[in-house]
Amino acid sequence: MSGKVIGILGATGVVGTQMLQCLEERNFPVEKVVPFASQRSVDAGRTVSFRGEEIPVQVATPERYGELDILFSAVGDDLAERELPVAAAAGALCIDNSHAWRMDPDVPLVIPEINPEDVKDVKKGIIANPNCATIIGIVPLWPLHRAWGLKRIICSTYQAASGAGKPGLDELDRETRCVAAGEPVGATDPFAYQLAMNLIPQIGSEKHAGYTSEEMKMLNEGRKIMHLPELRVNCTCVRVPVARSHSESITAEFERPVSVEEAREILAKAPGVKLVDDLGAHVYPMPLDTSDQDLVWAGRIRRDLSAPDDVNSLALWVCGDQIRKGAATNAVQIAELLV
Repeated sequence: MSGKVIGILGATGVVGTQMLQCLEERNFPVEKVVPFASQRSVDAGRTVSFRGEEIPVQVATPERYGELDILFSAVGDDLAERELPVAAAAGALCIDNSHAWRMDPDVPLVIPEINPEDVKDVKKGIIANPNCATIIGIVPLWPLHRAWGLKRIICSTYQAASGAGKPGLDELDRETRCVAAGEPVGATDPFAYQLAMNLIPQIGSEKHAGYTSEEMKMLNEGRKIMHLPELRVNCTCVRVPVARSHSESITAEFERPVSVEEAREILAKAPGVKLVDDLGAHVYPMPLDTSDQDLVWAGRIRRDLSAPDDVNSLALWVCGDQIRKGAATNAVQIAELLV
């Protein structure tokens, strides 16, 4: 594979930095990296590290976009909505981590373990990276769907502070130190309430029928990725005082009879999944263990005791690093499909 000229929009943020690390770890064919950041970062002389070299960040322009083969975007919705059409028009193929383009019918929304063929249908020069909680939830559900036909998902997410980026990590660290010292936490940002020693049962804005924007992503994105337009999803998203790695409690209903043992066998062989399931030995997925790696761990697999005998339903617990597989690694895997 010939080397590619790679741009990173938002290169100094948590996800942008992780994208660079993943490109390096996975030996992606890179001829040159062009990191983009704000004028403030450029003025401050910020650099990013790639393959032992410190590379100064630049301000993005259409001319610089024209030098790129692939542009990874790790910025917010407004900036991604404005900049990516400019970059695509300049000739860069864009892989976007924001929500801006995910539900555009002309933009593929891709998890390589599930729908790699969708990268062939690029109409606007943009491929969207799904929401982190969506990725972590449906990577293990997909092989079970292929076995039994997925009908319904009930999901509660336990999402780490770093899902809110570096400000979220910094705020949790500050609050934890305040609590340890017996000092008042005071005003909080980016969270609406104190997160240390607490849970916040809202991520995103109110969106539909009492559900938040984050909760609706599991429904809308899951349907698009798996090509299941009738899939039923009930999701509750909770911010928890964990630094890194999202966890999810999932109950899944299927069309055909299910088996706990067969589910374990399927997940043990599934791409992108690690089976970690021995309750008697206290072995199950946890955020500490799943951080800074790329697999979604699945465990606590059991029958849904609340379901009637004629309903085929399983419960499971999954954890995954939302900065890596939930964002940066998945984006790099999409780029690997392209080259």
